[in-house]
Amino acid sequence: MLVIRRWLPLLLVLLAIVLVAPLAQPIFAQPGADRGQLQRFEFALIGDLPYDAEQERKFDNLIADINNNRILFTVHDGDFKSGSSPCSDEMFSQRYELFQTFKNPFIFVFGDNEWIDCHRVAAGGYAPLERLDKLREIFTADDSSLGQRALPLERQSKNPEYATFRENVRWVIGEVMFVGLHVVGSNNNLGRTPEADAEYYERNAANLAWMRDSFVLATEQDMRAVMLIIQANPNFERRNDPGSGFKDFIDALERETLAFKKPVVLVHGDSHYFRIDKPLLGSASNRRIENLTRVETFGSPDVHWLRATVDPHDPNVFTFRQEIVEANLVEH
Repeated sequence: MLVIRRWLPLLLVLLAIVLVAPLAQPIFAQPGADRGQLQRFEFALIGDLPYDAEQERKFDNLIADINNNRILFTVHDGDFKSGSSPCSDEMFSQRYELFQTFKNPFIFVFGDNEWIDCHRVAAGGYAPLERLDKLREIFTADDSSLGQRALPLERQSKNPEYATFRENVRWVIGEVMFVGLHVVGSNNNLGRTPEADAEYYERNAANLAWMRDSFVLATEQDMRAVMLIIQANPNFERRNDPGSGFKDFIDALERETLAFKKPVVLVHGDSHYFRIDKPLLGSASNRRIENLTRVETFGSPDVHWLRATVDPHDPNVFTFRQEIVEANLVEH
């Protein structure tokens, strides 16, 4: 009995290690790093929030809900304010500090409300390109994510040819590649002014290069799946409309998805309509491309989130579950 008592504390510690080990979180890695085998993990997807004072209060509930779950990281797919609310430095700083309250890594993908729509009188009448520069200054200051725990990000800007585009990022966990692209609403900033068109063409070329390069890496490194995150709803059904700011992106997405032959997920916000579907038709077959899934996140006025699960035993790799924040329910 004395021997058992003597060894009991050590036995309890060993038992705790055995119980916790299967739940250990995977190591964050940049493309090309020794990333290890794919483990099951979960992350959160949000976007188009918060737009007003009421949603700011509800956003606190959302943060608490995510922080109280075993979530590896959170991605916000753009529009952290409404298109008609101030684009001031104070607003940007407030949102930056808000995102820092997420316990685990937080990745922010730029939306149009943060810069393109800032020319509106109600938004302060700012010059959109000046606001874009400010976004980059505040939200892409180094090569890590936001949040209280940092996640290393590879930025397109490390290539001197695309030095401006610090917001285009990617990261790898296990055998899955995540890619953030600066594709935004308001027709991707095409067709408003000559200055806007010039910005679009430069950024569009960078986006296409970043997508192409990411799929090359994903293929070379035998990734199990790729997730792309953008802000805009690219309007798949209007792919061939004259003047579309998304046709080049959709055409490239089709080419890369078909060549990759493994699960590809496109996450976006913009139209504030939660859905999971397969909207991309093959340009030759006119049939749905099976290995491409679109996920649109909740958005204003619905302050909820999506739980995404990566499972190595699932042939689809990704599954998604809506997480309705009870404190944010409305009366009907």
